[in-house]
Amino acid sequence: MEIPGKISLFCPLVDAKGTAATLVSIAPEGYYQVEVSIKGRTHVMFVPIANTAFYFAEPEPEIDDTFQIER
Repeated sequence: MEIPGKISLFCPLVDAKGTAATLVSIAPEGYYQVEVSIKGRTHVMFVPIANTAFYFAEPEPEIDDTFQIER
């Protein structure tokens, strides 16, 4: 995962149910900083980590099954 990254945001406090957003940062104080497009303009939101879920819009790359780590 890379930050900033495109995400789908789920947070009942702001009525976000799969809202397209960009994760900008994760603050040690307990919140995510995200950017959301509302009516064609970009708005910054700070949502609490405890009440928020999201997933990255881009899937992780496939791992080659033939790749082995030498131990």
